Amino acid sequence: MNDTKLETFAQWFEYYADDCYASEQSLRTVRIKLCNLNLFYQWCLTEGVITPFDVNKKLLESYKRYLNTYINPRTNEQLAPGTRKNRLTAVKTLFKRMMYLEVIEHNPLALFEMPKLPKRLPTAFLSFEEIEQVFAQSMLFGLKGLRDRAIQETYYAAGIRRMELANLNVGDVDLVKHKLRVNDGKGAKDRIVPIAKRACEWIQQYLNNCRPNLATFKSGQVLFLDNSGLRYRETQLSELVKKYLLMAGFDLNAACNVFRHSAATHMLEGGADIRQIQVYLGHADVSTTQIYTHVSNPELERVYEQSHPAAREVKPLSH
Repeated sequence: MNDTKLETFAQWFEYYADDCYASEQSLRTVRIKLCNLNLFYQWCLTEGVITPFDVNKKLLESYKRYLNTYINPRTNEQLAPGTRKNRLTAVKTLFKRMMYLEVIEHNPLALFEMPKLPKRLPTAFLSFEEIEQVFAQSMLFGLKGLRDRAIQETYYAAGIRRMELANLNVGDVDLVKHKLRVNDGKGAKDRIVPIAKRACEWIQQYLNNCRPNLATFKSGQVLFLDNSGLRYRETQLSELVKKYLLMAGFDLNAACNVFRHSAATHMLEGGADIRQIQVYLGHADVSTTQIYTHVSNPELERVYEQSHPAAREVKPLSH
């Protein structure tokens, strides 16, 4: 399939990137893949490996052990399990694709076993009353506070990710039918989600009173504009939400995901079906969504109170 001899890591990475773009993967996705691959390449050089044809299962096992003990000099902490797995996945996926593209005849990493990623319960969620407390803080900041309120209302009402909100354009929100077209930034994976009437009203206020003051000739059709009239970057959105969380007295590790996790938990408590929440959140696999059933299961709690003897029968403690 490929007539050009690809012998170096650099040639492999360039060819692989072109293939990813041809497969309609987003610029952001490809950049992350290349970043992880370049980190692997730098490690290979320290091991005396200068060509991808010298990579095998034993070498990747050594890289896995290296990642498991690596201390990030910036944070002085180990890499998160998800980060380690992503770096290994990038390498394994590269070799699998190169065999498909007939750059190599067999895949030396086909039998490599990926580490199991522990499923952690989402802890960054608030009650609806607490969410309202966070929303209220933005009202102290005039028109820009109005924009920030519209952003937070959209996060919570639509349960969208940070990058999904940043990607929104004016035409993506239907303020009459209360619907939002969302793109997850990973390619052509748009989905339509409902968005509460109250959130639409805040967006309308922002469009009428705030966005015209922020817009410049560079703004285009971007829905939420930063103070320079440009599309928000992910870090900016995290800082925005973190500010209001702290003002409301909530010091949580996550920022934007607080609204997403809270929305999913509240819907589950309200009786929503797990499959419906899967579509709402844009999860490719329902197993990702099922983690919320461990966070909140009001039906189980109700049945437990009615059926478990220890819960039904209250006796005074004897000493």
